[in-house]
Amino acid sequence: MAKKPAAEERPSLDRLPGVPLPQESPFLFGHEEAEQQLLTAYRGNRLHHGLLLSGPVGVGKATLAFRLAKFLLAHPDRAAPDLAEITDLSIPANHALHRRVGEGGHPNVLHLQRPWDDKRKTFKTVISVETIRRIVPFLGTTAGEGAWRIVIVDGAEEMNRSAANALLKGLEEPPQATVFVLVTSRPGQLLPTIRSRCRSFHLGALDEAAIARVFEKVGAEKPSGGDLATVAVLAGGSARRALELASGNGLGLYRAIARAFAATDHASMQAVAEQAAAARGAAWAEFSDLVGGYLDRRVRRLPEPEEGASPPSLPLARWAELWEKVARRSAEVETFNLDRRQFVLNVFETVAEAARHPHRPIFM
Repeated sequence: MAKKPAAEERPSLDRLPGVPLPQESPFLFGHEEAEQQLLTAYRGNRLHHGLLLSGPVGVGKATLAFRLAKFLLAHPDRAAPDLAEITDLSIPANHALHRRVGEGGHPNVLHLQRPWDDKRKTFKTVISVETIRRIVPFLGTTAGEGAWRIVIVDGAEEMNRSAANALLKGLEEPPQATVFVLVTSRPGQLLPTIRSRCRSFHLGALDEAAIARVFEKVGAEKPSGGDLATVAVLAGGSARRALELASGNGLGLYRAIARAFAATDHASMQAVAEQAAAARGAAWAEFSDLVGGYLDRRVRRLPEPEEGASPPSLPLARWAELWEKVARRSAEVETFNLDRRQFVLNVFETVAEAARHPHRPIFM
């Protein structure tokens, strides 16, 4: 009798090759203040049933959510004498909770995010009401292995309206010893009624030192010398983005883009446009991110991360106009599979033309 084929492993939405997922990681960097506030609230019996962790993508919001979940499970009795001696929310790196929570096998932790679509072999675009309704049976069972139950909604801004309303019901009538942790990079997209029922913690961008520690702890090759500082700026303080940039040719691509923006010769522009022509998926996303980041720094009058960079001198209004049009056109290129090479060439040529005639409107 033929054996059944092994079930296809579903990918993780947050997976980076060689890097622990947030639920697996025993480390957290750069958010000591928020961590201390959560610890103090727990000791004082003031831990809110709804927590909102917001901040840029890739700075450790989900890592802090799982760090808190593991801590609550490891220390279910807030009145225990040893709790007074604890200085942060960490548990030993060899603790079994890291594996059980990381594998999704702990009965007291429910992790919700955009699900995988088996038919289309991609992640769904929203968190639907069906996903959020998993909370009802989860909370309806008796808590095992400790009193706490933790619901983590990762990417909470991706809930559709029905899902948000379903979550709101749980926040309005939370069961005892239950904590809802909402993780979001765009808190303004959440319902005001959801935000009002949560205690908010904003996790800011990581500095260069924190990003360096992330490289060391995950065993990734750290950029040397000034390259690390450049990567940290380009990443906008996101450890995830820094790891992505360092793992490929992100730094080289940024330098090529910066030269093309500053160049007056067509050859420099053409060389970068050829790279864009071959970019698809994640490669195109990285390219678009680097171009968008360059324009964002011009709008905010920030220096480029490397000495010697000489961006064209344009009025702020022209940079702002260009930033808005490039952002819109970049999305159209991806959506309608338009000519990437021509789009990128148009961007550079438009900047060159604007530098020659800084007071003319920009057409793209």
